[in-house]
Amino acid sequence: MKISGFTIIKNAVLNDYPIVESVKSILPVVDEMIILIGNCEDDTIGLIESINDPKIKIHHSVWDPNLRTGGSVLAVETNKAMQLISKDADWAFYIQGDEVVHEQYHEAILKGCRDYKDQSAVDGLLFKYLHFYGTYDYVGDSRTWYSNEVRVIRNDLSISAYKDAQGFRKQGKKLNVKAIKAYIYHYGWVKSPEQMMKKNKNFTKLWHNDEVLKDYLAQPDFFDYSQFDSLEKFDGTHPNVMLERIARANFNINFDPSKKKFSLKDKALYYFEKATGIRPFDFKNYRLLR
Repeated sequence: MKISGFTIIKNAVLNDYPIVESVKSILPVVDEMIILIGNCEDDTIGLIESINDPKIKIHHSVWDPNLRTGGSVLAVETNKAMQLISKDADWAFYIQGDEVVHEQYHEAILKGCRDYKDQSAVDGLLFKYLHFYGTYDYVGDSRTWYSNEVRVIRNDLSISAYKDAQGFRKQGKKLNVKAIKAYIYHYGWVKSPEQMMKKNKNFTKLWHNDEVLKDYLAQPDFFDYSQFDSLEKFDGTHPNVMLERIARANFNINFDPSKKKFSLKDKALYYFEKATGIRPFDFKNYRLLR
């Protein structure tokens, strides 16, 4: 069995992406790691080269500045990266630049890949998600955050990235997937308020042109972290690859997770999900096989 990892990245230094931690977190379960680096304004190349692992294969690309609708450039670049995967790989493990896998899930991931390798009806493996917000101590626990997504897909040329590359489709149709007992830790919303706003302004340009965004871009470079509907305290452990980054954090944001900011409808749905584990009316970009 062969597993290929792949990711895309651009301006990781400017936007403070934990891309090094992302890559290192899946290296133990992949046989090669494809990293497609976009045309950067910083030393992202040097950052990736510093990982210095023989599994890593660095490639380069130029992002099309005209693809500024719905994050479509992310799907285009992700598809380019997928095409660089070794043809003899059975599975492709996609990781985004702000996602990290805890080492405690490595065996579950490998088991899923082994168990479904010869089951052609299974297009991919579904992961649960933890979305950290503001600091490394809190996670979003409302319907604002997607709870599952596909991150391991069969190495099949008919599978491609969907919309902004959050997920995948097979010839335009949802993938048939199996859920595995593993989480992706999403750290994209953990930065200082200044760095968070800077990153948001840069990232939002992938969805809209500057004319549409002019008022947003004119805002001060300070993100208001009070804009949450519901948080809960994180009582688990972080991946080992994240510990050094967490120790370097020099910002402090305090939250009161007892405060909820819901409409009546969202409040009812929130407490129903807490009581039953069921999230009604939730969009799923996949078909879950039982």
